[in-house]
Amino acid sequence: MLLKGAGRRAQGTGHRAQGTGRRAQGAGCRAGHRAQGTGHRAQGRAQGAGRRALVLKWKKITNQSIQKDHNLFIITKNGLLTGDIIKPNGKIVMKRRKLLFIILLVCAGVSAQENLINENTNVWNDLNHAWKSWWISHPSAPLLEYGVFNYRKSFEMNDVPNTFIVHVSADNRYRLFVNGSFICEGPVKSDFLHWNYESVDIAPYLQKGRNVISAQVYNFGNYRQPSQFTRYTAFILQGDLPEHYLVNTNETWKVYHNTAYSPILITEQMAHGFYVTGPCDSINGALYPWGWEKPEFDDSGWPQAKGFVQDRGTGRGYIHGTPWSLIKRSVPFMEQKKERIATIARSSGIKPDDGFLKGTVPLSIRQNTNTVILLDNKILSVGYPEILISGGKKSRIKIIYSEALFDQKGIKGNRNQIEGKTISGAYDVFISDGSAKRVYRPLCLRTFRFIQMEIQTADEPLVINDYYNISTTYPLKENAVFKCVPDTARLSEIWNAGWRTARLCANETYWDCPYYEQLQYVGDTRIQSLISLYVSGDDRLMRNALVQINNSVIPEGLTFCRAPSQIQAIIPPFSLIWVSMVHDYHMHRNDSAFLRQFLPNIRSVLSWYEDRLQKNGLLGPLDWWQFSDWTDEFPNGVPPGAETGNSALLSLTYAYTLQRAADLFSFYGYSYEAEKYSERAEMIKKGVLTSCYDMKKKLFAETPDKKIFSQHTNIMAVLTDLVPAIQQQEIMKLIQADKSLIRCSIYYKFYMMRALNKSGLGDTYISQLKVWQDMLDLGLSTFPETEPDSKSIVGARSDCHAWSASVCYDFLSIICGINPAEHGFRSVEIKPQPGYLSHIRGKVPHPLGYIEEELDFAKGNVKGVVTLPVGLTGKFIWKGKNVPLIPGTQKIDL
Repeated sequence: MLLKGAGRRAQGTGHRAQGTGRRAQGAGCRAGHRAQGTGHRAQGRAQGAGRRALVLKWKKITNQSIQKDHNLFIITKNGLLTGDIIKPNGKIVMKRRKLLFIILLVCAGVSAQENLINENTNVWNDLNHAWKSWWISHPSAPLLEYGVFNYRKSFEMNDVPNTFIVHVSADNRYRLFVNGSFICEGPVKSDFLHWNYESVDIAPYLQKGRNVISAQVYNFGNYRQPSQFTRYTAFILQGDLPEHYLVNTNETWKVYHNTAYSPILITEQMAHGFYVTGPCDSINGALYPWGWEKPEFDDSGWPQAKGFVQDRGTGRGYIHGTPWSLIKRSVPFMEQKKERIATIARSSGIKPDDGFLKGTVPLSIRQNTNTVILLDNKILSVGYPEILISGGKKSRIKIIYSEALFDQKGIKGNRNQIEGKTISGAYDVFISDGSAKRVYRPLCLRTFRFIQMEIQTADEPLVINDYYNISTTYPLKENAVFKCVPDTARLSEIWNAGWRTARLCANETYWDCPYYEQLQYVGDTRIQSLISLYVSGDDRLMRNALVQINNSVIPEGLTFCRAPSQIQAIIPPFSLIWVSMVHDYHMHRNDSAFLRQFLPNIRSVLSWYEDRLQKNGLLGPLDWWQFSDWTDEFPNGVPPGAETGNSALLSLTYAYTLQRAADLFSFYGYSYEAEKYSERAEMIKKGVLTSCYDMKKKLFAETPDKKIFSQHTNIMAVLTDLVPAIQQQEIMKLIQADKSLIRCSIYYKFYMMRALNKSGLGDTYISQLKVWQDMLDLGLSTFPETEPDSKSIVGARSDCHAWSASVCYDFLSIICGINPAEHGFRSVEIKPQPGYLSHIRGKVPHPLGYIEEELDFAKGNVKGVVTLPVGLTGKFIWKGKNVPLIPGTQKIDL
């Protein structure tokens, strides 16, 4: 039996309960409870004759907040929670004399030990513990089903403050308005133990006199995305300061069940593939409460919102469990900008003027007619398309969104070719109420290149005043630069399409694809994160992803393959990739305190695999979905030997991860584990060499029977140094030349490029880009999930898929050769691999500034300049020559 991973102990009878920062000790439970605040423990003890009472809070109340906040709570030994009654004059009056007696008794019992919490200590009653506001809901509508709700709170202000910060969240989603102006939307998706809230300053939108804060809150119920957790439909908002508590959510808010909305379920048949991004919208304008977000709207007929004491807003430090443990949003708000649709591709029933897409010429459609208009945006986009219409009472407008058009066989073909093709996919329906300038927009983001409007008018003519998209993506900035001469491989076009792919797959979390799933899969996310670091320099979305995946670990020790996800989904190789992703961050950012939190679950992941190692050094039979690549010959993406045992690819993937884990644990001083992980990696490599190496083919087979061979396993043999450095070029040339091998798809080419560069064949990188060139020839503006002619289970489903954007990282890390030389990117190695290029210019953001190079290549020589930011050193490598680099600009002449 192999030695178990250091630092892992089996507790209880064969069971381990592990979570971030939590340990189950003893007999699975520790009697007692702690309430911890920021540097403070709120504990007061009153003992006597079996009676205990804890005074949590007693504070003075300002006149502004007295009607909105119940501020005194007594917890008796029976756990009963009792609130006070607050009069308008600010005095606190108890409901019962008995309650007053209990308070006096408790205060006498604790004597000098009583622990009164003052208003401004920011210890107990802050956002990390107990909020001053309540989660509120509709008093009678079903809260577990699909529903859209409008909330309003009116209030008066004598003066407008300089700042007025509010904290806000909802289940499932919300859009916040102040006096009719859109403020923000959220929350960022996560799980119940890490429910996000947003903090915004609404002062610029306030006015003297009457004001209204309003929110659209919606719950997709059973139609929700896999990434969306839900308890029930609810909304919460709180002012940051006591003088702003007058806006806190409680029963003074009004709420309306907006029955204008109903869901449209999109099936896989409609979307041409697995589709889980939620329902589309059917909106009946006649039932919509137009103007509901504005101060002048009359909400007198709306019911009061309902709130519950047990559903008080609380953070992770609160003394009791609550439905949502609130944490502050860690990623910025999305970038939103108005985007014009490019052109009208074709139409029937009308000859439209392009001016309506520019917002300059209204489009008039006669009554009792059927009109179809196909729009082509020329490039893929993500956002909230908005249509502005007037008149046309009872007109039905169906809007279909698609990444591409399909021929009669369901084939996309060249995306620029429209003739003979039709559209199908997700769609919304709007029914006009006949009034002027109504704006309709979907509840959730839509992805499209093509949009088709199918319009049926009734007894009144309809006017489309305008149609545009509110483009919505994570605010990644293109801070990197890549330029080259000659650009015969169209590298600039590939760069632009790759960057657009990465941008459309980055939102409040990373997405695998924007149209079909919008899920943060680890395999995609590792590649996306490196692109973000290299092209933008923004690491916040990567940090968020690392944490969310860490939070998904199950008792067996594996992570979910995607997170957040309320549907269980396990791909064990993705748990390994998460470990490598932690190591990526370790190499590019000097933030050891942040990364330390992941070490316990890294142990768990590696231990799960350790328990399945056989005596021959290979992994035995593995359960869950062992996805490795969407190559045609891997059934459902699973390599040979995954279910029966002895998979060389999965064994080497484990070894690859062990090597990176060993580096991490060594850095943190866990030498025993570091050595053990290194030894285990060597044992696996030896097992693969002994059982799977074919002397005749000079390649590694998938299993010991040596019947099936792939590029994948041999790539991993190079990346793990199972193949000695002196032989790595030979094996990389073999796997490209041997057409009998199972080939890598776009996804796994990321690892192929790492192996090429490692083996010293980085100069051949540009010749590997034919598949990306072919995709551009098909009219794609982003790169898809698989090659267009793929026969795998997913086929040519997604036209925009994050992992295919790896070229943006490759151009900078391989062609420009810019890579961290040690952890934290504390020094840099620049080893350009220009191939046939005569000139390259590269610029990569670094935590200290920018790393820049401008180099010319001729007759095997290199000349140019390299600039490093202050505080960064490194080395420049060219054909075996090593030149030290210092901060500032320096000449290169080798």
